[in-house]
Amino acid sequence: MRRTQGYSYQPLPQQAPGPSNASHDALEEENERMAEELKGKIGALKELTIDIGNEVRYQDRLLRGIDEDMDRTGGFMSNTINRVVRLGKGGHRNYMCYMFLFVMAVFFVLYLILKLR
Repeated sequence: MRRTQGYSYQPLPQQAPGPSNASHDALEEENERMAEELKGKIGALKELTIDIGNEVRYQDRLLRGIDEDMDRTGGFMSNTINRVVRLGKGGHRNYMCYMFLFVMAVFFVLYLILKLR
């Protein structure tokens, strides 16, 4: 059926044992050598894959920790902002002015300390 489609398979002629055995043995030795090289490369790839997996798990733990820290910080910041807004909405407008002046004084003192060093 394949011959009708333009495929012409010609089997290799079987040679009698003798001088061709040496070439067969040489090919067999080369195949064995290449198989050993391939085993070494596969082992190296396996070790590399295991190392990559370990690194991914380690970095995943770090990112989860950072995510949890950011969630806690976000909650803390929202509570602080709510307190500031509540303070600002109260009848004590002078408190906001005092807080602003206090923050400015702290920054000015820090500026002086760093400048005089």
